[in-house]
Amino acid sequence: MLKIDAVRAHFPGLASGAAFFDNPGGTQVAQEVITRMQDYFVHSNANHGGTFRTSQKSDAVVLDARQAVAAFLHTARPEEIIFGQNMTSLTFHISRSIARLLEPGDEIVVTRLDHDANIAPWVWIAEDRGCQVRWVDFRSEDCTLDMQAFEEAITARTKLVAIGYASNAVGTINDVRQVVQLAHRVGALCFVDAVQYAPHKLIDVQELDCDLLACSAYKFFGPHTGILYGKYELLERLTAYKVRPSGQHTPDKFETGTQSYESIAGVLGAMEYLAGLGTAEGEKLERREALKRGMQALEAYEEELSLALLAGLQSVPGLKVLGITDVERIGWRVPTFSFTLEGWKPLVVAQRLAAEDIYVWSGDFYAVEAIARLGLEDQGGIVRVGLAHYNTLQEIEKLIAVLKQL
Repeated sequence: MLKIDAVRAHFPGLASGAAFFDNPGGTQVAQEVITRMQDYFVHSNANHGGTFRTSQKSDAVVLDARQAVAAFLHTARPEEIIFGQNMTSLTFHISRSIARLLEPGDEIVVTRLDHDANIAPWVWIAEDRGCQVRWVDFRSEDCTLDMQAFEEAITARTKLVAIGYASNAVGTINDVRQVVQLAHRVGALCFVDAVQYAPHKLIDVQELDCDLLACSAYKFFGPHTGILYGKYELLERLTAYKVRPSGQHTPDKFETGTQSYESIAGVLGAMEYLAGLGTAEGEKLERREALKRGMQALEAYEEELSLALLAGLQSVPGLKVLGITDVERIGWRVPTFSFTLEGWKPLVVAQRLAAEDIYVWSGDFYAVEAIARLGLEDQGGIVRVGLAHYNTLQEIEKLIAVLKQL
């Protein structure tokens, strides 16, 4: 069980007193991340591959971070982890390599529930290669994907299926394991956007059996760094667009050019923080087990917060919560809750909340297809409240009180 005061002590940014509900757009940073990045700049600041001390220390930190993220996602080997600027850049990068496998008439499947970073790269390569894009819709009443339509969209000509693990707009968790099986049934690749899922629930890419999966460290208490997982055989087979001196094997061939090594050091700090949540004082655990326990404790506390937030939002007159609202299905959403408030533009709601030091987002959050499907683009989108495990019941009560005043 998490001790909330001890948790909050790890986050210097929380000392401001603001209620940070902007977490789906980026969480506050743990002290372990700050310490790792500061230590890197002081003791390890050098480029890759040198014979001297600081370069060797830098390479060791990057290797340790890669191994830690491999444990976090439960990959078969550390070389399956690729670091980059962000999820969007990495997805565009790898999509260009995948495009070389496509022929005119091939099909790519995307959904209207996804962030555009898991739509646009695939739409672009489909246009470039003369492929057809097949769209999967979702049910507006609870914002869940139409799985029958999904199965029908995947055909013998499907070469890639792109699916979000959780919606960044409305919090829905998708049945990704089933989608992976549907894709593999016809020999297609499956790319998973786990940016919104990774901060809240444990990921096991081997159990999931996805071919590629992307997430972002700044969504789970780290720096602005993107992470891409890919099956080793696939990454080795793909042609990387790179400078010639870069290595010929993964991950080097996909990490072309100089990386933000200080940020990768910060990713290691984020992994150390999460592992610490699952480790009692003096206890020695394998890294994966510590991360597993930490994520389980985090998830249990966030479910408690989610139920309180859902009940509070539903008590506000004129407020409509989007997505899953059945408490029996709370496990099928991450703690990201979006809503509309009768008589108020989302931007104005966000501004009024900000005036009370309550930080939320408004708009479409790049989930442009989802907001259009819900018919809310002309109204300025929605208001999004996203919980993290450092939030409190008292902060939720303050949010609800202000919304009721509006």
